[in-house]
Amino acid sequence: MKEHVEELLIQALLHLTRSGVLPADCDVIPQLERTRSPEHGEFASNLAMVLAKRAGMPPLELAQAIIDNLPRSRQVDRAEIAGPGFINFYMNHIALAGVVNDILYHGDRYGHLPQNPEHEVTVEFVSANPTGPLHVGHGRGAAYGASLASILQAAGCTVQREYYVNDNGRQMDILAASVWLRYLELCGEHVRFPENGYRGDYIYAIAREIREEVGDRWRYKGQDIIDDLPPAAADGGDREIYIDAIIKRASEMLGHTGYRTFFDASVDSILSDIQQDLTEFGVDFDEWFSEQKLEDTGAIEHVVECLQKNGHLYKKDGATWFRASALGDEKDRVIIRENGRTTYFASDIAYFLNKMQRGFERAIYIFGADHHGYIARLRAAAIGLGEDPDRLEIILVQFAVLFRNGKKIAMSTRSGQFITLRELREEVGNDAARFFYVMRSHEQHLDFDLDLAKSRSNENPVYYIQYAHARICSVFRTLEQMNESHNQAIGEAALKLLTEPNEIRLLRALSRYPEIIEAAARLRAPHLVAHYLQSLATEFHAYYNSQQFLVDDENIRNVRLNLILATRMVLANGLDLLGISAPESM
Repeated sequence: MKEHVEELLIQALLHLTRSGVLPADCDVIPQLERTRSPEHGEFASNLAMVLAKRAGMPPLELAQAIIDNLPRSRQVDRAEIAGPGFINFYMNHIALAGVVNDILYHGDRYGHLPQNPEHEVTVEFVSANPTGPLHVGHGRGAAYGASLASILQAAGCTVQREYYVNDNGRQMDILAASVWLRYLELCGEHVRFPENGYRGDYIYAIAREIREEVGDRWRYKGQDIIDDLPPAAADGGDREIYIDAIIKRASEMLGHTGYRTFFDASVDSILSDIQQDLTEFGVDFDEWFSEQKLEDTGAIEHVVECLQKNGHLYKKDGATWFRASALGDEKDRVIIRENGRTTYFASDIAYFLNKMQRGFERAIYIFGADHHGYIARLRAAAIGLGEDPDRLEIILVQFAVLFRNGKKIAMSTRSGQFITLRELREEVGNDAARFFYVMRSHEQHLDFDLDLAKSRSNENPVYYIQYAHARICSVFRTLEQMNESHNQAIGEAALKLLTEPNEIRLLRALSRYPEIIEAAARLRAPHLVAHYLQSLATEFHAYYNSQQFLVDDENIRNVRLNLILATRMVLANGLDLLGISAPESM
């Protein structure tokens, strides 16, 4: 319906331009909004107020001219001027009820736009370092990213989903060293464990697996390891110096083969757990992109050469710096350290260029809110490489905080004191977790109420929505038990009988779904779909409680069955975009 009204406005503007009422440069695209109340029609446009100055006419006079030049339409009953120059459009009943036939015809494609190969985007999300299990913070990024990717695809984009595996660099060395120290403990040796090492039972589990496979092959006496080491933080030393010394000692004593034993086993074990966890959460990726690949293929060296050639690098204090401050960043950034090793930022630059070279129109990054500084530095890098920075889009997802019995649950990742995504899923279920993660804007902090998520009541929004779907399924099961059948064709011919107030409200809600998909994609806002599903479920429950569906009159019976079948389809489609099941019974 909305597209039809927009086309009517475009035709009116063309006629006014040809007749000289409007100047030739009035190429404004009409904007329509849903009215807050049906008393003001279905849609409202402020077009007359936007164009009044250029037309040299009062808004009210221009609004009347637009109305007078609207083509005739079987869908629009009338258009009226409201307030200072709004144009309100009143749709006729058949146009409104026609949404039922539209839904039944298109099925799970209702509201979707045709795929446009030119709108090819890559969406990178989660991308947690493989240094431990996914925690509840990662869960929000996973649910948001997966939902947004599905919504973008429904809106016509060709979408590729990607996970960037940070399997190279200092954090991975800390992980390997942490596992080695726990391995030594299992062998009966003791070395002061670094305060900034990785803790948690999963580190012991990896170390135990290595020992079961190789025995004491990589065992060294604790005294030989700590000999000449700088003091740990607990002994008055510097924590960073100590962990770097442990990493160096591990590399020297283990050699390449031994060190890679701990490094590879750590990465493989944790990454495998992450992949399984996400798959069970209904989050799948088209590509698991390895950071190590960037180094192995010379991609990092290539971007350093490009930035050098473009005059954006300089030497200082033995390091190589990217002059990012001249390109919009708050300060310059090191890309090659004094020891000759490239930084994470150098890998980030190479990764961005790799995405551009793969032909994506836009690269969407979904980061945690603590990555705010990445926006300016990556845009600066894009400019430095000669790429269009507008092809880069960084979305920041705020933190999620768990509450149980009204009290906040404290968590710390490095210390190993955190609730994993798997533990959350096991407690509240995948569906509740996926919905609760996206029911608030990603720009807002999320207070995740565990007790509410587990409740089977109307206060739990995902239960309320799924219950609406299950209720509709129960109606059709009852119909079958009555040895009656649903005749969709009879219902399609009887649309004019949908005149009850609750039916009209439900029809209006159903007609909004395509607009919701478009808005959710444009605003990167899956929570709009979640809110819409809640409102649609509310309208259905009110309809269910006020009307009988399985009545004797076959016209009324079948048209109402068509209406609730269309509602079931939209509920299922919307839940699917959010990665949530649509149960047939509850």
